[in-house]
Amino acid sequence: MKKITALLFWLFATCQATAGEAPEFLNSNTNLPPGLPFSEAVKVGDTLYLSGQIGVIPGEFKLKPGGIEAETRQTMDNIGQTLKAYGYEMKDLVKCTVMLADIGEWEQFNEVYKTYFTGVYPARSAFGTSGLALGARVEVECIAVSASDEGDM
Repeated sequence: MKKITALLFWLFATCQATAGEAPEFLNSNTNLPPGLPFSEAVKVGDTLYLSGQIGVIPGEFKLKPGGIEAETRQTMDNIGQTLKAYGYEMKDLVKCTVMLADIGEWEQFNEVYKTYFTGVYPARSAFGTSGLALGARVEVECIAVSASDEGDM
């Protein structure tokens, strides 16, 4: 119950802190080419909302070969690069949503995913889907909050 209360307090505080702050629509052109019809990330206050990332090789707009494990590793590397471009780190992630082309690959995805964190994991949801961009096996979208302003989470 204490964790739920703390989460609700954090959500309320985040909403209060960002109320009235203009969103910044960001594109670093690090992983994907310019001109796509979405922002790579949107920043509101200290919160960074990342668009879904897939396992594309940066600058090539094609998937990393090797199946679910290779695509997951590239996806997570792409998330790390995007976070870094805006002054965030993997430890700043508070929520990830995972989309898998085959929910049966959950275990293989999870084995790679967990190597990107040390002890504390972001909240996470996952679901199977009938198709992802470029025929990807996995897509992950995330929300990050600057750790410098939130103390020890």
